[in-house]
Amino acid sequence: MSYSAGLGWSPDGRSILISSDATGVFNAYALPASGGAPVPLSNSTGVATLGASYFPNDTRVLLTADSGGGGSELTHIYVRELDGAMRDLTPGDAVKADLLGWSSDRSTFWITSNARDASVFDVYAVNPTTYETTLLFENPNMNVSAISPDGRWVALNKSISSANSDVYLVDLQDDKKPVLVTEHTGNVAYSAYGFTADSRSLILATNEHGEWNQAWRRDVATGEMAQYIAADWDVMFVSFSPSGRYRVSAVNADAKTELTLLDTTTGRPVTLTGLPDGDIGAIRFNKDESRIAFTVSSDTSPGDVFVGDLTTGQTRRLTTALNPAIDENVLVEATIVRYPGEGGVMVPAVLYRPIGASAANPAPAVMLVHGGPGGQTRRGYSAMVQHLVNHGYAVLGANNRGSSGYGKTFYHMDDKAHGEADLRDIVAGGQWLREQDWVADDQVAVMGGSYGGYITAAALAFHPTAFDAGIDIFGVTNWVRTLESIPAWWGANRTALFDEMGDPATDAERHRRISPLFHASNIQRPMLVVQGANDPRVLQVESDELVAAVRANNVPVEYVLFPDEGHGFQRRANRITAQEAYLKFLNHYVRKTQ
Repeated sequence: MSYSAGLGWSPDGRSILISSDATGVFNAYALPASGGAPVPLSNSTGVATLGASYFPNDTRVLLTADSGGGGSELTHIYVRELDGAMRDLTPGDAVKADLLGWSSDRSTFWITSNARDASVFDVYAVNPTTYETTLLFENPNMNVSAISPDGRWVALNKSISSANSDVYLVDLQDDKKPVLVTEHTGNVAYSAYGFTADSRSLILATNEHGEWNQAWRRDVATGEMAQYIAADWDVMFVSFSPSGRYRVSAVNADAKTELTLLDTTTGRPVTLTGLPDGDIGAIRFNKDESRIAFTVSSDTSPGDVFVGDLTTGQTRRLTTALNPAIDENVLVEATIVRYPGEGGVMVPAVLYRPIGASAANPAPAVMLVHGGPGGQTRRGYSAMVQHLVNHGYAVLGANNRGSSGYGKTFYHMDDKAHGEADLRDIVAGGQWLREQDWVADDQVAVMGGSYGGYITAAALAFHPTAFDAGIDIFGVTNWVRTLESIPAWWGANRTALFDEMGDPATDAERHRRISPLFHASNIQRPMLVVQGANDPRVLQVESDELVAAVRANNVPVEYVLFPDEGHGFQRRANRITAQEAYLKFLNHYVRKTQ
């Protein structure tokens, strides 16, 4: 369950805008703030439709939905009118658009759209009464990160390389030319968290001063910089209540979110009472900032919506997302472990140990690889993981070198070296599992999605006896094709992507060398391949060709193709089908019980 990134409360404060897949596909709902059943605001049966924002003075709602069919990622912005009718504000076959925010006086909302040029996202202002759309800024191929609440300033991120980036500031009341505001030397990453509520300062993220992303405050008028928030982990985000009284920030503490809600008038954090243990996220303020809505999630519970009183700190739970047929007590909390990778590098990982696993009753295990390539396996609820653990499988979610969240040195260890030491970190994780006396050392599989799917296929191709089976979910198999066919709207990220992965124009030889498709004849262990037919990132042909190549080895291959999915799952029924396929496959080829 999730809810809006815009105005999350209805103007009268009675409802909170949420999104839920209770019907099997995500739709938008108005959740009564006093408690009660959510009221449907959309009724899609095929395409995920998410709540984006209430309007400030009536109960119209902004929604986002994939206009190109399930999984195309070409999201449009829609208005749900007072009579329930839907209006597409961003029409066009190849258009992708997102909500950027509302002005502080609520007279305008801003969107980003690639309608002018498929490879870049421009900034538009939309009149909330007439829906007239005005182009405010033509983007010169950078990433739009924020617009100031007064509508004067736009912050842009520009990638120089995977390790080096800058922030530019655009004055929409002047010449609209981007001005560099993060001059530096060497490999330093800068990006923008956003603006303060008074529009006078830009809050920047930078790793210039150490391993971790810190928050720095830049005065827009004077250019003066000052450290704002620093920790022994990356600062994940910084945001503010509409008046600026409250500041919300969080750090990524060893794969767990630690959030602080600061009352800037007292300088003290707000203490919320009556909450279960878990990560607090997605805080939204009501109009007078007396109440907040937020989510709480944990290893054993999906995100639920709570409301809190900012005067008393008392909270109230509004939803219970965990299926009532599931007893939370039988679900497993994760622990953080570290195991040795190549060259003495310690690899952080999130371990789920099934109840009852012991030396006398060893469990089969799954080495789980995250996407990215620079993603992170984090703590928190995963139905897929808990389903496997509940059926007796240990799951070790690795953060191999190249993962985010562990400092810039660790993050850049795999630049232009993917499928090499990062893959060997995963192989080492499989070996670590076998060394645990409570793991069955002849029953260890590898599994992952997206980049993790690539690593899974690569493990089977380049380390053919390291795992007993593999599950490749939406995984890259041919880097030459994937990098040549990335969607047009990735334009501003292309430089950093090619710097990290290599440019297909000059590095095609290496891309062939690390691509499992060209080495499929090495694969000896059973595979399950899962693919979405509408995937714009990893084309179906990649999985088709890999499956055919492995079958030519007379190796067992199972192939699950979803005609109505893209790069991931939008439909709950498909997720369930996939999870049942994972379990059946593992039981047959790893546990050998079916």
